[in-house]
Amino acid sequence: MPRKWPATLVAVLSLTLTADAAGAGYATRTLQVGTSGSDVRAFQRYLDQAGYDTTADGAFGPATRRSVIEFEQAEQRRANGRASRAEQRMVRARASAAAPEPSTDEAYLTADGIAVAPDSAPDAVKAIIEAGNAIATKPYKYGGGHGRWNDTGYDCSGSLSYVLHAAGLLDRALDSTDFMSWGERGRGTWVTIRTNPSHAYMIVAGLRFDTSARRQTGSRWTEEMRSARGYRGRHPEGL
Repeated sequence: MPRKWPATLVAVLSLTLTADAAGAGYATRTLQVGTSGSDVRAFQRYLDQAGYDTTADGAFGPATRRSVIEFEQAEQRRANGRASRAEQRMVRARASAAAPEPSTDEAYLTADGIAVAPDSAPDAVKAIIEAGNAIATKPYKYGGGHGRWNDTGYDCSGSLSYVLHAAGLLDRALDSTDFMSWGERGRGTWVTIRTNPSHAYMIVAGLRFDTSARRQTGSRWTEEMRSARGYRGRHPEGL
């Protein structure tokens, strides 16, 4: 007859196993759907830094599995969505190689909400900031900027399309879903686009350019950042 363990002992063993998993060292076990812990959180951060957009919540779920499959396919490995110890080390190495050098200077805002580009910024970044100033206080208009470049108002993706077009980086207006596959993966050195199917905004030389900021300050420019959770990161090539 199987031995029945006391309930208190079972609870202690369960807590111990959970703690051991939560405190597992990086790349010391295979990670898959259902695993969680600090090593999962670190792995998710490395995945995101390597350009495979992942939320670092410490829980390996279906979204993290999809990111792992993207990585495995890109590396021509067996795409099973399970991160082996070797793959975790590969992801960490790719993240280190992909990490952009920080820009030497950051833009700043004047009292009236106008962005001033740093002298060290590339010409394209200066053009983005100049164009952003031109529409910074224009009203939000659903679909604005998609039918024509010079519009009476702009929505979120229309705003981004306008400034990127002004910098010579975009030929046609894109919506927020289009931006999810535009440009290069991950964060850029000077410009980072954060986008999902319902919204898009951009970080330019340390400032956020976002239609939601206008409701608070009257300008699309703001020095306050927002959570990137749920957004895919993209950037223009070379920026």
